[in-house]
Amino acid sequence: MMIHEKEFSKHSMSKLIKGAVVPRPIAWVSTISKSGTRNLAPFSFFTVASMDPITLCFSVGGAEREKDTLANIRETGQFVINIVSESLANQMHESSKGHAPEIDEFEMAGTEVEDSVYVEAPRVKASPVHMECEIDRILPLGSNHLVLGRVIGYHLQEDIYQENDKVDPHLLKPVGRMAGDYSYIRDFYSLPNEDLAK
Repeated sequence: MMIHEKEFSKHSMSKLIKGAVVPRPIAWVSTISKSGTRNLAPFSFFTVASMDPITLCFSVGGAEREKDTLANIRETGQFVINIVSESLANQMHESSKGHAPEIDEFEMAGTEVEDSVYVEAPRVKASPVHMECEIDRILPLGSNHLVLGRVIGYHLQEDIYQENDKVDPHLLKPVGRMAGDYSYIRDFYSLPNEDLAK
């Protein structure tokens, strides 16, 4: 099956793209407004944009009103990306719901808060990894916005740290985003692997 750009309107391209680009990591982004309201929301269009300087990026989808995450980042220039482990998946899902700007998603999701060290935005205390960021730029892409943030602080739980500055993936237990569902990321292998050729 081949679908040309001219035929995209005849298909649910959102489902086809999200179903193929998997599993996606989840940026659980915490921010705070200038008035002091905390915000917490997950974004699965997320990756590393650069290692020099260390820069992360995530995409904020279009909506009827600007999402609180984006509005807060515009206001303060800061945010934290918290990695979602399996034990936090239900709280992450709760924080994905569309709440009014004055609602504290940390409270709604029952998520324990921890102060950050380098930015004003709070952290998810139980998250195994937090990356405190300052905004680099916000790029409009159609109805979406690509947010790029420079990492100025990295926090890692001691029990998942391995020698030679590695993260233990078995203890990290990250949650992957599929099309509409989520995936466990637990099994790992190296290449070449003769078993895969059978």
